[in-house]
Amino acid sequence: MNRIDNRLFDELRQVKITRDYLMHPDGSVLVEVGNTKVICTAILEDRVPPFLKGTGKGWVTAEYSMLPGSTNVRKARDINKLKMDGRTQEIQRLIGRSLRSVVDLNGFGERTLTIDCDVIQADGGTRTASITGAFVAMADAFNFIKNKKLIDKLPIKSFVSAVSVGIVKDEIMLDLCYEEDSAAIVDMNIVMTDKNEFIEVQGTGEESPFKYDELLKLIKLATKGCNELYEIQRKTLGEELSEEIVK
Repeated sequence: MNRIDNRLFDELRQVKITRDYLMHPDGSVLVEVGNTKVICTAILEDRVPPFLKGTGKGWVTAEYSMLPGSTNVRKARDINKLKMDGRTQEIQRLIGRSLRSVVDLNGFGERTLTIDCDVIQADGGTRTASITGAFVAMADAFNFIKNKKLIDKLPIKSFVSAVSVGIVKDEIMLDLCYEEDSAAIVDMNIVMTDKNEFIEVQGTGEESPFKYDELLKLIKLATKGCNELYEIQRKTLGEELSEEIVK
């Protein structure tokens, strides 16, 4: 079976991360993974949630949205429904905890870093692309306040990226586009650090249970994909900034 875009089963879609995509945020990127495109912005504010006031610790949180023109049928804005849909809430919580897991919350004072991930075009893997791009935007935002002498070093402990894997027509595949994802009998999203540590493993047997050896193969393939994404993040950030992250 050939894949829709003629990729190999273990091959990522083409990934491009454009830094400084917007002029106002502390950090911003356009991340493109195949036909999926997400704008990730990072803004630091001198405030923290009430439970952190007086602790000297900061906070990292995220918001996620699919814009109306991101899919082939207009995606209604949550505000028009007067509530956030469950999928949106799940994804933005995933993005937030994925980024927090690699940040020293004691390292940037009582500030909140908010990452906004806005999907402008969706073709599968919007949550994983958001995490991969948001990390770069976050690194730029922390570097921005470091250059302003507000912190001494980047409070980032490791790289983080995310990728989808799945089983489609009995073939194990990396980085599913929408058409592959919608046909998958097993669908997984995996978030990892560059130290081969797992932050989140979301896996579902869509039609039937899957086997232990299939799970191991999926995790191995996702690890390969995440390792390739770290290299793209490093090249995007440049050697000097990347070295500071892995000190």
